[in-house]
Amino acid sequence: MRRAVKESVSGLPPAFWWLWTSTLVNRLGGFVATFMALYLTVEQGYSATYAGLVAALHGLGGVISSLGAGVMTDRLGRRPTLLIAQVSTAASVALLGFMTHPVAIAGVAFLVGMASNASRPAVQAMLADIVRPEDRVRAFSLNYWAINLGFAISTAGAGFIASYSYRAGFLVEGAMTLVCAVLVFVKLPESRPTRSAAATAAEEQVGLGTVLRDGRFMGVVGLSFLVALVFQQGALGLPVAMGEAGFSPSDYGLAIAVNGVMIVVLQIPVTRFIEHRDPQRLLVLSSLVAGYGFGLTAFAGSVGVFALTVMVWTLAEIINAPTQTGLVVQLSPTHGRGRYQGMYTMSWAVAGLVAPLMSGFLIDRLGAEWLWGGCALVGTVAALGYWGLMRGLPAGGEDGVAGSDVPAPAPTAAQGAASAEPEAAAP
Repeated sequence: MRRAVKESVSGLPPAFWWLWTSTLVNRLGGFVATFMALYLTVEQGYSATYAGLVAALHGLGGVISSLGAGVMTDRLGRRPTLLIAQVSTAASVALLGFMTHPVAIAGVAFLVGMASNASRPAVQAMLADIVRPEDRVRAFSLNYWAINLGFAISTAGAGFIASYSYRAGFLVEGAMTLVCAVLVFVKLPESRPTRSAAATAAEEQVGLGTVLRDGRFMGVVGLSFLVALVFQQGALGLPVAMGEAGFSPSDYGLAIAVNGVMIVVLQIPVTRFIEHRDPQRLLVLSSLVAGYGFGLTAFAGSVGVFALTVMVWTLAEIINAPTQTGLVVQLSPTHGRGRYQGMYTMSWAVAGLVAPLMSGFLIDRLGAEWLWGGCALVGTVAALGYWGLMRGLPAGGEDGVAGSDVPAPAPTAAQGAASAEPEAAAP
């Protein structure tokens, strides 16, 4: 076990571990995402419809900021974008705890969604900058593990804080996010690859239009949206369906807890198993397992069976998350990583808007069985899409646009030196 852990964490630069620590601290302070609905309905006395509207505005803010943050990541740099996003998140989250008017709450929740989502393209781009290509899947997996470890701990802590004071929860999250900004400011130098004149010219050629015209990459974004629709049902469709079937909130809590426990326990060993395997097969497999894992929920009649279905689709999540993020980096040009990561982040943000509407419509109009059958269908479509889209993609694409449709300019000697070894500019 010690050898396995050592092999999983060895060879990664110190800058990665500071970024990893920042991610963990940020997730340890997670309060708004966990208890926002309860805060609005129980503490403030608003209706469930209003709580849903606020959640939608929070998600809309994330959709809007994804592309803007991606452009900022490329133009201003990873570190400035992270600092702006985290300071803005800390301020807006703390402010949200003092809002009482419904319009003010909705407006500030929109700002929180924008600010909190803006850091994601910068984090992903910085990870790609500072980690060697052959270690990226492992690095993204460890970062995802930190996200879930922090969320698992913060959920219990947020429940304790909420029993004392909801406002204290907002202030704690703001303080923890500010600590992340301090870590970034003190410990993380800028990781963007060295910009020669040729590199600057190459970056100017990679605009949002370039991303949209990249057929293979936009196909990955579309498939990511489909997969995200399926995974979102663990937090949206599953509690509603279990409630309509007569199960209590604590029953849902027991079932969904399996998700966090499995990710914390299995993420590192599973990553060691998949690290150097064919990403096409991994994405096809994880899409099928996710779709049919949720599909099996239609046959669940006890908490134990619900927990078993959660185990199935959680395994798909463990495989899919680092593999898909690594694929996005592989298809992204070095000096356009921010824009590409912003577009990829937007696919998950849009799914966060669409998934509640989809699950609510299917459960209310047709029944929960149709939702789970739809998940199986969407997972199958995503698997077929990955199988077709990734044929002919080089397995070892390191930097640049290996296998994508972006026309890459002919590199000069200076540009080749700047782009072939981006890690040289990293801490």
